[in-house]
Amino acid sequence: MMGHKMLAPTSQLALHRQTIRSIKVMLGLFWVFSCNMFAGEYSITLKNNTFSPAELKVPAGKKVRLVILNQDDSAEEFDSFDLNREKVLFPNKKSVIFIGPLKPGRYEYFGEFHPHSAQGTIVAVSPQTTTARKNND
Repeated sequence: MMGHKMLAPTSQLALHRQTIRSIKVMLGLFWVFSCNMFAGEYSITLKNNTFSPAELKVPAGKKVRLVILNQDDSAEEFDSFDLNREKVLFPNKKSVIFIGPLKPGRYEYFGEFHPHSAQGTIVAVSPQTTTARKNND
């Protein structure tokens, strides 16, 4: 066993404590950054082959959890070339899609089985735009 040194028990304990501290710091930083990147949950409902709201505003630069409730008795497929997402929405069930972080702008989506009626837009709004609107209201 050449090249391997045996550490004294007190040295091993100090190394163990240092490792645990480093892991705690890394987990803390991960939590802080992930909280700042996640904007929360937003909901869309599909009823009578129509998405509601037709336009949903979300914060730009943040990851968003999109919950879609299909209240219809038939399946639909959420499809968006802009968001690079597609998901089957089973009848009378909730589905979850994660989107973002998005650049400010408009992102169209539609229902593949009813593309003329099941349409919507997600608008990613910068924080400055949101603040300006609140101040003007």
